[in-house]
Amino acid sequence: MKSSINQVMDEIKIIKTTAKKAKPKKMSIIERMQAPTPKFFRVLRNIGLCLVAAGGVLVASPIAIPAAVVTIGGYLIVAGSVATAVAQTAVEKGNN
Repeated sequence: MKSSINQVMDEIKIIKTTAKKAKPKKMSIIERMQAPTPKFFRVLRNIGLCLVAAGGVLVASPIAIPAAVVTIGGYLIVAGSVATAVAQTAVEKGNN
């Protein structure tokens, strides 16, 4: 009886150690940025970069433009930067 309890306890220990090893590795931010990006998020990243460029043109325009247009340019820069950063950190399913 005692040996069967020991066998069960040994099997439980093996299962616990196997479960600990099976945990997915957490990626650092650098690894996430360097991992392959899915197609949808590559398109989203490019759109974000276009928004940043358009906002930069509006903010740094050498001609006098209304303040509302300059404010919209600032919002475009922020929105494009956030979209680009989020899209770049997305990884394909097999790499997480």
